[in-house]
Amino acid sequence: MNAWHIAVREIRIGFRNPWAYSFLGLFAVFSLSLLLIQSQNDVEGFSSITGTLLNLMLYLLPLVALLLGSFTLTSEKEEGSWQLLASYPLSTFAFLAGKYMGMAIVMLAIVAFGFGLTGVVGALLGIRFGAFGLYIAFSSGLVLLFLAVALWLGTFASNRWQALIYGVSVWFFAVIGWPTLLIAVLGFVPYGMIKPLLLTLTALNPAEFVRLFVIVRLGGGSALGPEYYNWIVWVRGPYGLLLFALLFAGFLAAAAGAAYVVWERRRVRG
Repeated sequence: MNAWHIAVREIRIGFRNPWAYSFLGLFAVFSLSLLLIQSQNDVEGFSSITGTLLNLMLYLLPLVALLLGSFTLTSEKEEGSWQLLASYPLSTFAFLAGKYMGMAIVMLAIVAFGFGLTGVVGALLGIRFGAFGLYIAFSSGLVLLFLAVALWLGTFASNRWQALIYGVSVWFFAVIGWPTLLIAVLGFVPYGMIKPLLLTLTALNPAEFVRLFVIVRLGGGSALGPEYYNWIVWVRGPYGLLLFALLFAGFLAAAAGAAYVVWERRRVRG
């Protein structure tokens, strides 16, 4: 048994899960709402409307990814499925990789359906959806990153209630409370340390560095303030996409690697 067998099993379970279809309906309505907003405010590049659309996706997708991703691991513990799987020649890496791939395919399929429906409706009605590809990339990036975080949370949660609490807490601090938390922390450090600490904290928050990357690529870096924009101007440089890809891959590897270490240690110790 390898990672692909676990992924196929996870895909089947995911598409049988009522939560997945609830999210599918919610995201389809949400995507159509974006289309209506865009049709009434046809603008190019970054604007207040674009920022609102990005923030709406930022509120929805990480929360769903955290909950669904952590629930899939805790359900294995609660139902005893993991004890059965552990009796097979299945490595911890294959198990977690299969879980991640399966959930990623399910959630990306939902995102693709939502945006695909929006594209079809927009084409039929003659409504132009600006920066369509960037919205898809933004949504997919959030899903992949927060699913990796969900793997890490799922290794600590012993049941769904704990997974719910952990997931909502991480979502709140990473998305809702991040500006307040950032200002509070930076207010106690010397001025010379603000820039490196700010860049470090931003790299540790997947919601923030994906949001900033998309805003700058849309040409809205000036909305962040001139001094802050000068720190992240590399995004629009010739190596901006490569550096972002390295940061993206590094965060995925770190989150998934931490989940692997904890899960393997608990497996060995029983």
